[in-house]
Amino acid sequence: MSTTKSRQTARTTQRASIATYDPGNMNAKKFKDRFDAIIDNIETVIKGKTDVVRLSMVAIICEGHILFEDVPGTGKTMLARAIAQSMDASVNRVSCTPDMLPADITGASIYDMKKGVFEFKEGPVFANILLADEINRAAPKTQSALLEAMGERKVSADGVTYLLPRPFFVLCTQNPIEQAGTFPLPEAQLDRFLFKLTMGYMARDAEYEVMFDNSVQLSIEELASVVSPDVISQMIAYAAAKVNVAKEIGYYIVDLVNASRQDPALALGASPRASIALLRASRALAASDGRDHVYPDDVRAVLKPILSHRVILNPDAILRGETIDAVIERIVTKVKPPTGAMKGSSQPAAVAG
Repeated sequence: MSTTKSRQTARTTQRASIATYDPGNMNAKKFKDRFDAIIDNIETVIKGKTDVVRLSMVAIICEGHILFEDVPGTGKTMLARAIAQSMDASVNRVSCTPDMLPADITGASIYDMKKGVFEFKEGPVFANILLADEINRAAPKTQSALLEAMGERKVSADGVTYLLPRPFFVLCTQNPIEQAGTFPLPEAQLDRFLFKLTMGYMARDAEYEVMFDNSVQLSIEELASVVSPDVISQMIAYAAAKVNVAKEIGYYIVDLVNASRQDPALALGASPRASIALLRASRALAASDGRDHVYPDDVRAVLKPILSHRVILNPDAILRGETIDAVIERIVTKVKPPTGAMKGSSQPAAVAG
């Protein structure tokens, strides 16, 4: 058993070096060029969904996670594969069912008869991108297996901690139509997702193009990489450390989140994790536009996908027919942006729909 522990500790130490990012020679122009190259590559297979694709890449740069609430067949799996192939990253997929166990996601220790020791066999979570289909069909115990991985990018098993590959990105889906036999995600787990997005159906021309592109074989099979994981690591480091946020912008973020806690239509406002998410996503969005500073427009562009799953309407508001989208719009109107930070502002490259 001690031999197994030493091997596991060595593997943990080996992976620790992946967790340190360095921006290298990355600058605003290079960031934008790399970002646009990835988007253009993904859009060769994902048609007519530029906003969703760009926000998904923003989540990658933030090392955040996305919850897609959408009907089947709208391209969620294709998007995850396209992102992974565009940056030459590993991707695993699990289809969640009520009988799944936590070990089916994280992995488990298996006894090796020849060596006479238990060895940890990695589960599908050990990948750069994990796609968890129909996450609300898994039992709460299995859902919770993702909490540590999403929050801390590591897995604990048999008293040993294993660091996950980085960048690490979880894309979960849930079907809003069929709810029988499902287990709704608790608020604490919803809060771990950076964005809640929807793909939606394609426009007529986009669906026509996709139909013929995939009539013989899936177009995703021919998609090549345009950047390496090392470049993505540099982009993550650049957005986090090199994109400036003025003090006024920082307080604007805090005031927006605080307004959600005071709105009379909401039973639950956004947590401080929402403030952190807004800061990180705004930085990544500004960098994708070739800027090293954040505008209020960047904050507003990511506000809806960040807050929509973090706030809850109270019963009176539901009876009045209010919606979360309307509440977020009211918050944006109520909290005035800092006027000095608007100088030179331009429309962000991605706008939440």
